[in-house]
Amino acid sequence: MTTLMSNPMSNLVSNPVSNPRSELDQLIVAVRRAVARNADWRQTAVFVADALRRHMPPADLLLTPAQRIGERGTHSSQRLHVEPDGSFSMVAIVWQPGAVTRIHDHVTWCVFGVLEGVEHEDLYTLSEDGTHLLEAGVNPNLTGEVSAFAPPGDIHRVRNNSETTAVSLHIYGTDLSRIGSSARRWYDLPVRG
Repeated sequence: MTTLMSNPMSNLVSNPVSNPRSELDQLIVAVRRAVARNADWRQTAVFVADALRRHMPPADLLLTPAQRIGERGTHSSQRLHVEPDGSFSMVAIVWQPGAVTRIHDHVTWCVFGVLEGVEHEDLYTLSEDGTHLLEAGVNPNLTGEVSAFAPPGDIHRVRNNSETTAVSLHIYGTDLSRIGSSARRWYDLPVRG
């Protein structure tokens, strides 16, 4: 996985934006332009990460207080946008304290930005014989940071180790409303250090 650190850059729009839909619309237009460059998955993820970095909206403008509520150890997602041609989807994910995903990889490229809190990412590689996973590192993704990755080699799990809620914005290179999940495969294999 390639982790791309946040680098605030000026917005492409000269006037400040005052409503959440406008901010999200700016991001959608920027991602649309990035995807339209027709690069390979890894390069597309880099282009989309740059777009997200320039247009990352604040969590409190994307989600209502009710959408941020959840039980300890859970995570929930809110669909923000599906591109009409199916080329990308955006979801906000709310990670309650103690939330953790199963180890998985993805069907396509993914970019995410942390809007609030810390999203920990445990990275893995598959052993040559396919019988176990090898620990490959840990990324504590902080508020404002953006990460991008594309298969193969994108095996990970995400967790919230803190006592506060974390919120992240994920952009996937497919129509999630059509396929239901960005996960290609779940890994229930032993993990070795």
